[in-house]
Amino acid sequence: MIKIENLSKRFDELVVDDVSMTVNDGEIVVVVGTSGSGKTTLLRMINRLIEPTSGTVKIDGEDTRAQPVHTLRRQIGYAIQGHGLFPHRTVGQNIATVPSLLGWDKARIAARVTELMELFQLDPGQFRDRLPAELSGGQQQRVGVARALAAAPKVLLMDEPFGALDPIIRAKAQSDLKAIQRRLGTTIVLVTHDMNEAIGLGDRIAVMDGGHLLQYDTPERIVVKPATAFVGELLGSGERPFRLLSFRSVKDFVEPGAAQGTPIAEGTNLREALEEALWTGRDAIPVAAPSGEIVGRVTLATAVKEAARPR
Repeated sequence: MIKIENLSKRFDELVVDDVSMTVNDGEIVVVVGTSGSGKTTLLRMINRLIEPTSGTVKIDGEDTRAQPVHTLRRQIGYAIQGHGLFPHRTVGQNIATVPSLLGWDKARIAARVTELMELFQLDPGQFRDRLPAELSGGQQQRVGVARALAAAPKVLLMDEPFGALDPIIRAKAQSDLKAIQRRLGTTIVLVTHDMNEAIGLGDRIAVMDGGHLLQYDTPERIVVKPATAFVGELLGSGERPFRLLSFRSVKDFVEPGAAQGTPIAEGTNLREALEEALWTGRDAIPVAAPSGEIVGRVTLATAVKEAARPR
């Protein structure tokens, strides 16, 4: 658990002002806000890349100032926009950076590098000895996250990790991160300016503006009841009804009847169903159970009606 208590940072002016929040084990918490909101400063105070002016950060009940800063940072993974790989080191050497600093033996390091490369769908035989410049942007980003996870940290900090990726690769990287996090149970605090990314990834979202924490809640509650006008602006008033569809499972809206074309899984959310219907020009889409059996259909009219429902 990460417990942030009355945390503030002043440079020439107050950048983070008296922020308190708790991140539970195994959560993905996304800190979102515009440029200058204090979100990156808040993130960097967790691993003491920036020292707080006042307040405390505790990880599993221990004040982060109770140990040497280099020891603290080796226990916390850190991934940044643009991956930050060492250009003169191979993929394998990059991933091995922190385990090597921690004194792991060569066999243990090699096994961990292989494990992570396979987890991130990077064939060790093909990619281990390549330099970063030989990889695509998406592959470089995967290596950067693998490096941050190499020493099996309980906490991973991510600062705009997908900002340099094009939209298609970015969506895949977000999906992969969520799947890997669920598998490993790593606690993640991620900074972004993209509310769509925050809603898609976060178990909880912290909205910041002018150094203040405006709202800290689940994505659904933030969409349904934004705490301030600024939070509502970040959500986009015209988009809010469609954002709400992201929290509605197709399974709850299946109706009897047949439909043409490729089915969607019953675990798909209603927004994705709406987008699929519009993209393919269908009025209804067949819905499949995990077994593959078609259990009914969901209609375009149902999705539109749910988006327009008063709340």
